[in-house]
Amino acid sequence: MKALRIVSVLSVVALCQTSVAAQDPVKVDAAHYKVLVDNPSVRVLKISYPAGAKSTMHQHPESLVVPLVSSKVTFTGPDGKSRDQELPNESASFTPAETHNPANTGSTPVDAILVEFKTPKPGTATVPTDRPGLAIKVLADGPRAVAYKTIADATFAEPAGTKHDYDQIVIALNAAQMSLALDGKPPKTTWARGDVQFIGRGTAHESKNTGGKPVEFIIVAVK
Repeated sequence: MKALRIVSVLSVVALCQTSVAAQDPVKVDAAHYKVLVDNPSVRVLKISYPAGAKSTMHQHPESLVVPLVSSKVTFTGPDGKSRDQELPNESASFTPAETHNPANTGSTPVDAILVEFKTPKPGTATVPTDRPGLAIKVLADGPRAVAYKTIADATFAEPAGTKHDYDQIVIALNAAQMSLALDGKPPKTTWARGDVQFIGRGTAHESKNTGGKPVEFIIVAVK
């Protein structure tokens, strides 16, 4: 009888684990969700929905979404209630942890970057409001992160060994020539719209605008 109870408990645990895993959008809807970055701090997803496309029920932790086109999405919860949300181009907004089923109910594709926060609670790092050679416009400011649109001028550069005490998710908004080298590794030198790079807190890096003209990015700075 005791052995039977143990088997039953293990079966329930396995069932629960399977249920949780099944709600990961990357697992249940790989056609629309692709992992770009995954580390102990964040998971960054590329979201792509053609007009009229619908997902399946899944869940996200606390997140921040950066749309790269203007679109409209209807989110339906497990209780059947739904809400419409406009996603303006090159904006940023925080979303709570939730389970939902999204549908693209607009006439344009959904093309967005989603930053999922993985730490149990927000960090305490201070995010600067200005940086040399970088024009900054705050798009969203919350306990976990600050998202801002930036324009790196033609002279923007960070010397080798530069470090920050916050994580950065760098999202390119246009084709650009910008050199970014992390920990002495070969640099990323060319960027396309929607390219994403993660710079971890305390990671030595070097960057320089090598194109001779301003470059636009959205940076999500995780506290």
